[in-house]
Amino acid sequence: MDNKTVITEFILLGFSADLSVNIALFLPFLIIYFVTIVGNGLIICIILVTPRLHVPMYFFLCNLSFIDFCYSSTAVPRLLSDPFSTHRTISILACGIQLYIILLIGGTECQLLVLMAYDRYIAICRPLRYPVLMRWSICYQLVAFAWVCSFMIYVFPTLLVPLKLCNRNQINHFMCELLAVTKLTCEDIHLNEVGIFSISFVSLLLPFLLILVSYICILSSVLGIRGAERSKAFSTCTSHVIVVILFFGTGMFTYFGPSSNYSSDQDKYVAIFYFIICPMLNPLIYSMNNREVKKSIKVFFTKSI
Repeated sequence: MDNKTVITEFILLGFSADLSVNIALFLPFLIIYFVTIVGNGLIICIILVTPRLHVPMYFFLCNLSFIDFCYSSTAVPRLLSDPFSTHRTISILACGIQLYIILLIGGTECQLLVLMAYDRYIAICRPLRYPVLMRWSICYQLVAFAWVCSFMIYVFPTLLVPLKLCNRNQINHFMCELLAVTKLTCEDIHLNEVGIFSISFVSLLLPFLLILVSYICILSSVLGIRGAERSKAFSTCTSHVIVVILFFGTGMFTYFGPSSNYSSDQDKYVAIFYFIICPMLNPLIYSMNNREVKKSIKVFFTKSI
């Protein structure tokens, strides 16, 4: 029988072994995380305390801010503590929990962005049926379905068929990300490639195609509207389109890239954008491009002062 080493923890290699480089990265990441927490928290508070924002469009936006809040908080606090640590280890249990939370939250955000596109499609293309099709009971059910669907598609299969890891315990990443952990498996890498591609197709490409179809229908309807109404219709979609491009663009670049790049430095740096920067940009995009949100923020701070 071959001797086997029982691994109880992983070593996260992070960005550099040079302490000075890690300390230099600490301040930018701290600022980004602070803006992320404050920005998404502010969006949630504004929507909750402003009665005129109690409509499905902003209900979905509130859920998006909550997801971004959780998404960033899954790994960034540990990333901020790593530059001052000489032993960057994470237990197998903590790594598994982090991986499953990332899959769950990331998958739910994909589904939620589809729901937001569907909401705009109904509001613009079927305005007379909007109060019926997007009543509150349906909105609650749609969001619940997004969470359950995300768990069943992304988390449940990995719980049923866990990865068989070799005696390697170094993860070339700053968190326990799917591609990085897959690199440590003892199984046939080609089978894992098929599994990852299938999950990526369902979680990224298919939702993106649904959003694309929704906006093609929206565009055809908006072009038939005149003047100010056309501008108003476009303004309600601009922020969502930007968020979709940022999130799905970086996600597809990572998961549909060549398999030889698994756990490479390129994947690690791309993950910074969709995992750390996108959650920071989302509330900024919506607060700058949405007149109702900007107006509500001004009123909120005016009353506070």
